[in-house]
Amino acid sequence: MPAYDPNNIFAKIIRGELPCHKVYEDDKALAFLDIMPRAPGHTLVLPKAPARNLFDVSADDLAHVSRVAQKIAKAAISAFGADGVTVQQFNESAGGQVVFHLHVHVIPRKDGVPMKPPASEKEKPEALAANAAKLATALKSA
Repeated sequence: MPAYDPNNIFAKIIRGELPCHKVYEDDKALAFLDIMPRAPGHTLVLPKAPARNLFDVSADDLAHVSRVAQKIAKAAISAFGADGVTVQQFNESAGGQVVFHLHVHVIPRKDGVPMKPPASEKEKPEALAANAAKLATALKSA
């Protein structure tokens, strides 16, 4: 397996070198909105520690990311009036991984509304900012 690349886009976001629409952060994890969401509120949850994917993340960091993903999922239900949540995590190119820093997709879903195709449409910054604020507010009151 290739080595972790510390210059991947998510590593740059974690270091503050690139912007994001942050919804949650603690000392071990960061969660922000996907700029090409498959549904409103589509959030990515990452460990801050360097981890290419499921194969090299520490068990503690993986458990923490799972706990944060659960918090995001619960908040997304109320913030977006979702009927459910899709959680996805991909490993290596053959598994569908595109950015090689471990991340979990948390996608709020409504009955009868299909998800957009992956990486199909970049969302407007104003919509991302509004959705990030909604989700961050729901997380604070959870």
